Amino acid sequence: MKDNKILSSIIIGMAIIITAFILGKAFKNRNENLDSISVIGLGTKDFVSDEILWSGSFTTNSTDIKEAYNKIISDQKIVTNFFIGKGFKNNEFSFGAVNFQKKFKEIRKENPENTYQTQYEQVFVGYEATQTISFSAKKNPDMMKRIEAVSSKTSELINSGIELSSNSIQYTYSDLPSLKQSLIEKATKDASERANKIVNTADGSLGKLKTASMGVFQITGQGSTEDDSYGGINDTYSKNKTARITVRLEYELE
Repeated sequence: MKDNKILSSIIIGMAIIITAFILGKAFKNRNENLDSISVIGLGTKDFVSDEILWSGSFTTNSTDIKEAYNKIISDQKIVTNFFIGKGFKNNEFSFGAVNFQKKFKEIRKENPENTYQTQYEQVFVGYEATQTISFSAKKNPDMMKRIEAVSSKTSELINSGIELSSNSIQYTYSDLPSLKQSLIEKATKDASERANKIVNTADGSLGKLKTASMGVFQITGQGSTEDDSYGGINDTYSKNKTARITVRLEYELE
């Protein structure tokens, strides 16, 4: 009986020690979390795109695939001459492969035995041949201006019997890695300065940096009010853009 009491006392004592250790650890972690400051810094920069991509396509139709091909090749020569007449050289634009697609139309057929039952039949009407043309420039402001100017004049091809469907101009930037790096440095500096101002105002001082994390890299058109996206925004429709990134720093307090 006496041995059982001693064993019980030992167990209770060990439980008290373990509980005290756990509570002490939790209190320490709680204080560590309280004795820190977290700030967010912002890095932004306005810049002008130095790359451009513009493309369009034209089509022709025929019941015979060879005739459709010959017609698209003939149209290609007309399109080529049009852009050469606008001051472009042969090596300043390129044509894609000719794409063929079978075209069908739906014919409605009445059932004479059952007026409430309607049947539809797909009838082959010919081939549609499509070809694309594209222009691009990198770090060439003069070429960019010429592409921008001609992109709005393709309706003139209608006089030659060709309707060129124009895509939107795409604007990009050639040196995004260095731009992103400079914004990270700017955002980190901004966060550090914010943290120092806060603790100095409260008569405190910063300790060691505990954690650092980076937000998403966003590229929007200048003056855009578009909200930040979780996966990041990469605007390709605006020539004048704004890049931004955030950095979160957490410091210990002394």
